[in-house]
Amino acid sequence: MRVFVTGATGFVGTAIVQELISAGHQVLGLARSDASAQKLVNAGAEVLRGDLEDLDSLRTGAGETDGVIHAGFIHDFARFAEVCEVDKKAITTIGEVLAGSNRPLIVTSGTALVSPGQLATEDIIPPLNPAWPRASEQATDEVCRLGVRAAIVRLSPSVHGDDDKHGFIPILINIAREKGFSAYIGEGLNRWNAVHRLDAAHLFRLALENATPGTRYHACAEEAVTVRSVAEAIGQRLNIPVRSITPEAAAQHFGWFSQMAAIDCPASSKLTQERLNWQPTHATLLSDIDNGIYTR
Repeated sequence: MRVFVTGATGFVGTAIVQELISAGHQVLGLARSDASAQKLVNAGAEVLRGDLEDLDSLRTGAGETDGVIHAGFIHDFARFAEVCEVDKKAITTIGEVLAGSNRPLIVTSGTALVSPGQLATEDIIPPLNPAWPRASEQATDEVCRLGVRAAIVRLSPSVHGDDDKHGFIPILINIAREKGFSAYIGEGLNRWNAVHRLDAAHLFRLALENATPGTRYHACAEEAVTVRSVAEAIGQRLNIPVRSITPEAAAQHFGWFSQMAAIDCPASSKLTQERLNWQPTHATLLSDIDNGIYTR
């Protein structure tokens, strides 16, 4: 299969490209810069110059390939509502090209806000949250109604592994270094789910090859990792104290990251594993921290 991949040079996208090529697929990756284009060439992929706001490039990529993985997103939280609209338009544009062709479209979403405070499962479809205007799943459902074989991969809030420079763990490490201690809020029993990026990439390929329209798949290898255990692992690795802070102090300590430091978002991948025979095999989140991949 020849596959068009947006976000092909990102942290997860790079692993998706490697997974696809290793499985015998051809990849056409979207690149907005010379550096990104060269990275794709080095990986053995073809290059399509463009970006998520260049709808003609998205039409070209979708029109010239046998399926699409939409892993791209503009991570600009200063204009978050605007980039969410860009994402929605990108999904709609790709979907219009694929309509009626039976070619698969896999769209990226997340598990963190599916059902905070209780175990999120693949069959839970939450309403659009006005405070979080990313409408990837709603846009995917809309293109399914056009006859597109579109499905969704929900990523864990912590996708970890080598070369992770901007995820949750690097953020917490940088804050811990700045403050001189590794913190958690209250008892620190709120939970994240987590996945290694190579396991996530494998799931994207399986979803592409076996997509059922409208299905949600969960890229989470670990259902529930307490934030306290993450803070303790970081403290041990950096050889600094580990402390509890009050909810009132969280905003000052964590800054813009305080909501994610406090969120409780366990998630299951039981249905995903049954439906796609997906079995995560790579390192756990705490193992990656303990092994020092974030502090080299």
